Amino acid sequence: MTTIDEVAPDVFRISTYVPEANLQFGQFLVRDEEPLLFETGMKGLFPAVRDAVAKVIDPTTVRWVAFSHFESDECGSLNEWLTLAPRAQAACSLVGAVVSVDDFALRPARSLADGEEFTTGTRHFRFFHTPHVPHCWDAGVLFEETEGTLFCTDLLQQNGERPPLGGPELLALCRQALVDYQKGPFANYLPYTRFTGPTLDRLAALEPRTLATMHGSVFHGDGAKAIRDLGRVYAEVLG
Repeated sequence: MTTIDEVAPDVFRISTYVPEANLQFGQFLVRDEEPLLFETGMKGLFPAVRDAVAKVIDPTTVRWVAFSHFESDECGSLNEWLTLAPRAQAACSLVGAVVSVDDFALRPARSLADGEEFTTGTRHFRFFHTPHVPHCWDAGVLFEETEGTLFCTDLLQQNGERPPLGGPELLALCRQALVDYQKGPFANYLPYTRFTGPTLDRLAALEPRTLATMHGSVFHGDGAKAIRDLGRVYAEVLG
């Protein structure tokens, strides 16, 4: 079942639990003058995600479809959204646009440089290019500066079916997910390099109040501490 919950002012978490993967797949809708959808989910989830969006706004008014990296749970239904919403445009890193998205998508993406800012009306966003954090060369995250929400994709992933909101307890669940993955066929799905720690420190310096993670509960609280603690978990389990 797909659910939708407001996890920050005018920020809605859309989540579908897939038992076969023991994992939730989440998307985030930002309601504003130019609505933004962060992550689309896989193509097969499009009808459910569209119907969830329709509970908040007219889906045809989505203006921006943003995501971290080129992967099916990040942007698998991008073209379905570009077809449904005539003004919609993908927004991703320059690397993502050049290497994958502009060849795949029905319309060219808006390629975002590291540190580039844009607004959707009342909301002010800043893009950070984070190669291989969480993974893939083209990876990046969006920080919504107005309310302090970091759309951090696979960072802080928790397995299982989780409630919309959580706090410090999520770090232990994230650690367990990393440990479990290292034992199976998905080992090393998150790379650990000499850039991982500095990249996480850079994100922690933003002092986010909400971490909108794709898989699992959204973190509310001291986001800077959570990200630094996550860095230590990564170093312990993956380093």
